[in-house]
Amino acid sequence: MTSVALVGSTGLVGSHILALLKASPKITNIHAFSRKPLPSSPNLTTIQSLNPSEWPSRYPQNTSVFFSALGTTARIAGGFAAQRKIDHDLNLALATAAKNAGAKIYILISTSGASPTSKIPYAKMKGELDEAVKKLGLEHVVILKPGLLVGEREDSRPGEYMGRSFARALGWVSGGALKDSWAQDADVVARAAVAAAVEVVEGRNGEKVWVLDQREVLRMGRV
Repeated sequence: MTSVALVGSTGLVGSHILALLKASPKITNIHAFSRKPLPSSPNLTTIQSLNPSEWPSRYPQNTSVFFSALGTTARIAGGFAAQRKIDHDLNLALATAAKNAGAKIYILISTSGASPTSKIPYAKMKGELDEAVKKLGLEHVVILKPGLLVGEREDSRPGEYMGRSFARALGWVSGGALKDSWAQDADVVARAAVAAAVEVVEGRNGEKVWVLDQREVLRMGRV
């Protein structure tokens, strides 16, 4: 795993993935999509544009792994239709571009409960993306399905604040046991994503589609 690409590099999970990739001696090149400049690093190339719709056409050649931690909220995007254009349409366009550029492994941060048959619009959208990327023909697709993500975001998401605070409180009281069943720390999810990529690259997991539920995310992210 020498050359990789990442989208969502400034987000809650993506920022941790980026830090792990930058620190890894196995990674020689990181191509990170971003609206704004990223802190410089010898092995980092920022694919920067204020217009994310340009990103698929700028997907780099010769990357072996593509990580997607891209996502927003309806409030930030300006409505659910606008959110779908990012969370579903842009994600799918980038995954397609990655496949066409020769990427072999796609790592997607999805969410627990994602299902194309869900009655919840957000979960349905995420589930539709999961199913769409499975059909692209990539050699390996790894989908992580954590619960509520716990950590400090750059952007304000009031709807998540109470849940995150409650999860932290449960973690302190129970040593993590009560929190683990429905919420995961963002850095744990990031470590699980990178660890899963390494397992596939090194041939220790040959599944064409590998779905990690919350328990698997915790197992791999806390090693």
